[in-house]
Amino acid sequence: MATAAFCIKESNLQIYKLTNLQIYKLIDTHAHIDDEQYQASFADFIAEQQAAGVEAICVPGIDAANVQTVLEVCRRYPDYLYPAMGLHPENVRDDWREQLSTLHSLLSASTSSLSTKPIAIGEIGLDYYVDDTYKQEQLLAFREQLEWALEFDLPVMIHCRNAMDDCLPLLREFTRRGLRGVMHCFSGSRETAAELVKLGMYLGIGGVITFKNCRLKEHLSSVPMDRLLLETDSPYMAPVPFRGKRNESRWMSYVAETIAEAYGCSAQEVDEMTTNNAKHLFNLAK
Repeated sequence: MATAAFCIKESNLQIYKLTNLQIYKLIDTHAHIDDEQYQASFADFIAEQQAAGVEAICVPGIDAANVQTVLEVCRRYPDYLYPAMGLHPENVRDDWREQLSTLHSLLSASTSSLSTKPIAIGEIGLDYYVDDTYKQEQLLAFREQLEWALEFDLPVMIHCRNAMDDCLPLLREFTRRGLRGVMHCFSGSRETAAELVKLGMYLGIGGVITFKNCRLKEHLSSVPMDRLLLETDSPYMAPVPFRGKRNESRWMSYVAETIAEAYGCSAQEVDEMTTNNAKHLFNLAK
């Protein structure tokens, strides 16, 4: 926690002088800020996140080519931007075996790097929402990357959409072998949340919890706060009141406030707990 002399008023993005403002550190555990729409003013973007109390940002890769971009971005801000590597299920196509071979080589080379050592295997998982043409290939690619997590002793960032019936059996199998990780962008049922927590998984909570008619606040009642992480999935999933805009890590404060309402605690407690959770899961030395 730090005392700051300013904050950014989100309604108009102007800087207002304030006194005794308490900024609590936040960690964005999932943000695709290597996306080209951030690059024109990237240094200013990073400075704005830092000024708003964002202590670190985890940047997942989604295929072999994208991982190179992730690594390039993270090299510019060591000890602030942390890379992850994986093949996203939507990118599992005919060349999935070649993709995995390249990614495994990059992973092996990067684990000894001081500036770009990966903090997770991700973003990986299953997605049958739009198309399940490559369903079997997704399952094989997911299983292989779960094996990598054990091989390199890294947590996983899991994407699961319309595929929980296939995802949970794999998690039950691999968590018995020591797998740890986070269910990214969780918005599932109370029962699914309880099952994931029972398996030792964390739940990544983002802007969706602020959406009208979202029942996630109710579903979290069965989840101890020490199993929650904050995330954005930037540039997607911006919270209310910025829904539809390019997302930013500093807007996690709105997510924290909504979580605080669900747990009947202060946003500061949410900030502190989720930051400690992120440091523990991803072994961030901060």
